[in-house]
Amino acid sequence: MDKRSSTFSLPVKFALTAMIAIAAIRIVRERRRMEFGRKTVLISGASRGLGLELARAFAEEGANLVLLARDHTRLTQAAKELEHHGVNVLIFACDVSQRSQVRDVIAAVIAKVGRIDVLINNAGTIQVGPVETMDVGDYESTMGVHFWGPLYLMEEIIPHMKSFGQGRIVNIGSIGGKVAVPHLLPYVASKFALVGLSEGMRAELLKDGIYVTTVCPGLMRTGSHLRAFFKGQHKKEYALFAIANASPLLSAASARAAREILEACRYGKAEITITAQARLLRLANGLFPTLVAETFGLVNRLLPRPRAGTGTDLKEGSESGSVLAPSLLTRPADRAAARNNELSTAGTTASLPSANLRLWRG
Repeated sequence: MDKRSSTFSLPVKFALTAMIAIAAIRIVRERRRMEFGRKTVLISGASRGLGLELARAFAEEGANLVLLARDHTRLTQAAKELEHHGVNVLIFACDVSQRSQVRDVIAAVIAKVGRIDVLINNAGTIQVGPVETMDVGDYESTMGVHFWGPLYLMEEIIPHMKSFGQGRIVNIGSIGGKVAVPHLLPYVASKFALVGLSEGMRAELLKDGIYVTTVCPGLMRTGSHLRAFFKGQHKKEYALFAIANASPLLSAASARAAREILEACRYGKAEITITAQARLLRLANGLFPTLVAETFGLVNRLLPRPRAGTGTDLKEGSESGSVLAPSLLTRPADRAAARNNELSTAGTTASLPSANLRLWRG
């Protein structure tokens, strides 16, 4: 009788333990929940693409926005759109890879609005092409935007968040920061660096009530293919990149991705990977790293190779059109480009943060 009772109680014990664990997780999750209404959210790379989508998502929540980007013209366009949400918008032309600019901008922001509740490190750049066409400058510039820029912003903002005993930081990495993809080496190296920095910051800052979220998206239809840079056989590289980014089978809608990121920030999640394909690739690389590496080696053989006369000059996507791109195959991404402020404009940059105050009603 005792033996049967003991055997019977095991499933019950497991069920009770599971219920208690789920309840505890829900309690912790709700305690970490942040409502963004009237909070101040600073987003780098916010004038276009995913950054602009994130600004829209936070504006819909009633957050006040501080937008950073290098292009003042695009920033102004973004701010005018976002003001229709009835939120305050403050813009700064800023190159986040320049520490002095970051320091001046953050000082100006805090002087103007008092506090920063959420930091979104989204500024990005990408160079596509075979390794033979890349030089040290490509690695340095990409590291400047993807690693040093987020670090400079965090170094300025974290002490401020600590003084309030709370904060949220979201670092936009990439599946390319988990799995090395061919023809993207400077991008991959810099995103690996950012992912490591972000995960380490998470562990270090939990004690201070600051939750750092690492985001590793796969392909997204942001329209950024037009602003990416290409080397080698740049027209072929661009066509492949644009078609992959446009495919609904391979890429996520940028608005949906922005919403996923916002919700991860709201609950202070440690990490999210966006798109099923990216999650599958990450899992495969974790379980079978040699197989994935060998497979990408084969894929690399099929990609456009450097050849005499192609050179190592950077060509923007908008300069790399061909029969395949733009075409019906790239239309979803081209529509996203129009929506997300990615189309060509005569942009200008500014260096004085005090000259860039816009639309903040206080």
